[in-house]
Amino acid sequence: MGKVKKTRKNTYNYSVNRKKLKRRAKKKDAPRIACDEIRNAWDERKSVATNLADMGLAADPNKAFPIHADTGTSSEQKLVRKPYVVQGLKASASLPSKKTMGISSDMVFYVRHMVENYGEDYKAMARDEQNYYQDTPKQIQRKVNLYRRHHPNEYKALLTPRTNQ
Repeated sequence: MGKVKKTRKNTYNYSVNRKKLKRRAKKKDAPRIACDEIRNAWDERKSVATNLADMGLAADPNKAFPIHADTGTSSEQKLVRKPYVVQGLKASASLPSKKTMGISSDMVFYVRHMVENYGEDYKAMARDEQNYYQDTPKQIQRKVNLYRRHHPNEYKALLTPRTNQ
């Protein structure tokens, strides 16, 4: 014979503030805005389209720049209430990027070793004992070119012959 399954009745928890729980859940589910300028100017009480229109940004690029020319030429200019957002975005976009993606410290060490010892002789680099992953000359050349793009001054310094004094 099988056992009788006991079920517990759901009871209402009176000690929990439901309004506060709903507010927390709504705030938690809202997406995090990564851009500082937009996040600081965002108003939670307004819709996405209204917020972006106030900042001078477009919610729908197809409506902002239509492909087909409309027959009625009504150049309706919307009021930009927060122009500092667009100015801040332009200023941050004009700054140089600080990221150097694509190069690990191990690869930098590997490429420096190869270029210091062999210059630009990729076939000799492929035969080097520090070529643990058995890269082909073409693969080594790609790694060297990547290093050259990210660190041009250091690469030039590696290629110049050192004079003993």
